[in-house]
Amino acid sequence: MTKQKPAKESVTIMTEMVLPNDTNTLNNLMGGRLMHWMDVVAAIAAQKHSNRIVVTASADNISFKQPINLGNVVTLRSQVTRAFNSSMEVFIEVTAEDIPARKKLMTHRAFFTFVAVDQNGRPIEVPEVSPESEEEKELFEGALRRRQLRLVLAKRMKPEDAVELRSIFNLDIK
Repeated sequence: MTKQKPAKESVTIMTEMVLPNDTNTLNNLMGGRLMHWMDVVAAIAAQKHSNRIVVTASADNISFKQPINLGNVVTLRSQVTRAFNSSMEVFIEVTAEDIPARKKLMTHRAFFTFVAVDQNGRPIEVPEVSPESEEEKELFEGALRRRQLRLVLAKRMKPEDAVELRSIFNLDIK
């Protein structure tokens, strides 16, 4: 297996149109439908990076700040930001476009975590991510802090062991 892969090799872009069956009673895209699309596009990016079957381990906070309307074209872009042993953090950015009105708006961002598994469903090692662009490097650098925060919140890591979070919370733990 390749030990490192460029982050850009995992880029996945998916485009959907919001149809009546995708909407709530206000004619806006249902949140569950958007989360499904986000999960699919992120899983594809994780598969591209790992060349393995992947399963969703977590989805970070998804804020619904901007509704996506019936008829909008939704573009979801995902990319693996960093890999740890068998898990991968994937960044997803969602834009909605009203083509007739010539309006395009970034509506959602989120980080999902996936785990690569073998044929028996057991975690398996994945290549490291090699960031190249400034944005890729920034996402890569922040990934360890986000991972530690996820683990602390899930009670899978003690706060005092989250070394990367100390600077955020001004913790002077020895």
